Amino acid sequence: MEAAVISISSNPFELAAGISYFFALLPDEQARSAIAGVGERFRKSHRVSGSPVGVDSLHLRLCPMGKPERLRQPLEDALLAAAGEVRAQSFVATLDSAMRFSARDGQFPFVLCADGLTTAAALELRKAVAAAQLRAGLQVSGVSSFLPHVAMLHGHAVDAIEESVAAIQWRVSEFVLIRSFFGQCRYEVVGRWPLALAAVPEPVDLLAEMANLPELPAWSDEE
Repeated sequence: MEAAVISISSNPFELAAGISYFFALLPDEQARSAIAGVGERFRKSHRVSGSPVGVDSLHLRLCPMGKPERLRQPLEDALLAAAGEVRAQSFVATLDSAMRFSARDGQFPFVLCADGLTTAAALELRKAVAAAQLRAGLQVSGVSSFLPHVAMLHGHAVDAIEESVAAIQWRVSEFVLIRSFFGQCRYEVVGRWPLALAAVPEPVDLLAEMANLPELPAWSDEE
């Protein structure tokens, strides 16, 4: 389902003030609930003062919007067209460690980070999205600098935090384009694109395979 289209700029080739875009992966309902639970435990155990990210706003930021260069169509149309060209396989995302990032605007994001397999799969998808944007006239920089994570709360704590947590997983079956509004913690899903399921190998019928084997010559004891 796509968000309702709204008027975002008098010049459709430029960003409107206070609005940005990015591509993301959205945890399913069970994963969102688990992430919110970890965030609440961290808030209490580490005495973090601040605000949790709303359950419906939890996301893994996949790829930023590229810098417009030689756009041949309105900005949002270019992003939608680029995403429609991406072909990639679905994968299982795993979040298994928690940490506090450096301060940003006086707030410390507390995040759940992905494991190595998830990072590799998400990076390949990120590269594909960036390449598609480039063909549409949007230049993405720093594509390979990537630490997949989901922010669960923003606040303050005395000590740095980095520890393992029980793995939270979900099947990544799509990626989305999000329209965000600065200073509002407000996000709108503009478009969704499915990822292909990995091909399941056909089961092997061993009896049939053996029946098709060529007959071996009869063994003889004669020299």
